[in-house]
Formats: sequence, C-alpha cells, structure tokens
Amino acid sequence: MIRSLGVLAFLGLALAALAAEPLAPQTLASELRRGGYILYFRHTSTDFSQNDASMTSFEDCASQRNLTDKGREEARRIGEHMRRLAIPVGDVLASPYCRTVETAMLAFGKATPTQDVRGGPAKPEDPKRYDPLRRLLSKRVAKGVNRMIASHGNPFHAVTGLPHLAEGEAAVVRPRGNGRFEVLARIRLEDWAALR
Repeated sequence: MIRSLGVLAFLGLALAALAAEPLAPQTLASELRRGGYILYFRHTSTDFSQNDASMTSFEDCASQRNLTDKGREEARRIGEHMRRLAIPVGDVLASPYCRTVETAMLAFGKATPTQDVRGGPAKPEDPKRYDPLRRLLSKRVAKGVNRMIASHGNPFHAVTGLPHLAEGEAAVVRPRGNGRFEVLARIRLEDWAALR
C-alpha cells in the first residue's frame, strides 16, 4: 500500500517540509485529479554498471548511467497510470541528465531540462546547492494541473531529510509558498495499479 510519510517519525527532520496530514490512499488519486500538487519522481530503473564520471556534457548519453529497457517500460507504465487516473499534467521539469529527461519524455511526453532539479550529492562547501529545488517545491501550482519533476534521489533527500526515493518512486508534495512545502505521500511503482 502507499506509504504515507506523515507517519514517519523523522518527518520533523525535514528542513523545508512541514509536518502534514498524509493523503489517504483512497483519496490520493481524486486529490491529484484536482491539481495543485507536485509529483517529484526519481528516474526509473538504470544500469548501475554505467556511471557519469566521463561524461562531457548532459547531452553525452553514451557516457552516463542510463535507463534500462525495464526502466523505459516503467516510465511508460507511470504515464499510462496517470492517463488512466485522469491526473492532469502541467509543467514537466527534468534534471538535464539523459536518464531523467528520458523518464519524463516516456511518462509525460515532454520535459524541460533545468539545473534547478539537477542531481548530485550536497557538499559542505556548497550549502545552497539545492536552494532552487526548495523554491520549486514551495512554488504554488494552479488548481487543475500538477507539476511533474523527474530528478534523482539525492536532491529529494537533501531538501527533506527523508529517505531516498527508490528508482521510479514518486513523492507527492503540496507547495505552501515562501520556501515551505509538505510531503504528503510516496508512491512506489507497484502502488499505481491500486489507485482508483
């Protein structure tokens, strides 16, 4: 079943995230149909025998860790579930890495690459590394649409203090403005089929 983050004891550790009443699994899809939320996805399954160490640019897909065929099918299935559930998709932002752009394109048919949601670990010498993502997660979304973000595990963990998302897992975020947001639920790949 969908894991509601409101029950996790460490939710209070999230720096920008507010403690929130979790969305119940039976109302999650209907809430998302109303819009006004952000769905933050970690890219789908990748080939861990590859890495990004020798990439020359974000367009250099041959030198990055990429989606596997399984990951491509997972992204397509996410899109199919979103359409089945009639969840409205507004802006689709993606980290500029090939695996995140491809996840967004396969799931939603569009992607705007942006450094604001780029992956990579937070470093002590760069404490503001994820400030653009914090601002995006707090920026309100109009009713009737939802903002999609296809990114990585590290940025989500860095701005919320919550455990890393699994590949293909999504977090449902309610933006509150002024740097504030609430993480209301996590949706694993296998959870989509149960949503009505």
